[in-house]
Amino acid sequence: MRYISLDLEMTGGNPERHQIIELAAVVEDTKHLQPLTELPSFRRLVRHPEYVGTAGALALNARLLEELAQKGPNPEGCTADELLPQLREFLLAQGFKPDKKDCVSVTMAGKNIASFDLLFLRQLPGWGTLVRAEPAMLDPAAFYLNWKKDNRLPTMTICKARAHFADQTVAHQALADALDVIQLLRPFYDLPLYQQVRVAPEPAGE
Repeated sequence: MRYISLDLEMTGGNPERHQIIELAAVVEDTKHLQPLTELPSFRRLVRHPEYVGTAGALALNARLLEELAQKGPNPEGCTADELLPQLREFLLAQGFKPDKKDCVSVTMAGKNIASFDLLFLRQLPGWGTLVRAEPAMLDPAAFYLNWKKDNRLPTMTICKARAHFADQTVAHQALADALDVIQLLRPFYDLPLYQQVRVAPEPAGE
């Protein structure tokens, strides 16, 4: 299958108030693996007239804000209105096909993508008409859950530790984080979880 690993950086956690300032998407084809550095990727810095955010999020993304503040043209820069049209063009160039309503629908992967990132994507002009996500989404946390010890789904740092990554820190850089998600999912391509499960038959009734 082909899916998109997508990651966002935002100015805060409220999708109705705070803003996407970086989006990265990486195409993964599970039947034709390539080195991570050679995967087709899309990255955009998202410009806004002004930025509204929390102190913590703005501090975390200081590097991005410095890049956004630079004068002159940036080929990776766009406005919020331009973001989904440009993502759509990237997806079409990678062979994704629009549906009968001319919307490009893709399977997306990401850490907390369904419960967090998707809420921000829905605020963008063109979401659901130009681009949309398939209902089922891939979150690596489900693959690294310890069902007997964990009280909640593991964080990205815990997932990377359980996968024995040499660097277990989270970059908070959209492209690097999107690539981490693919690297976390790859071990399960050859041996899907359902093939590892042996369900014992229910005892026969009296």
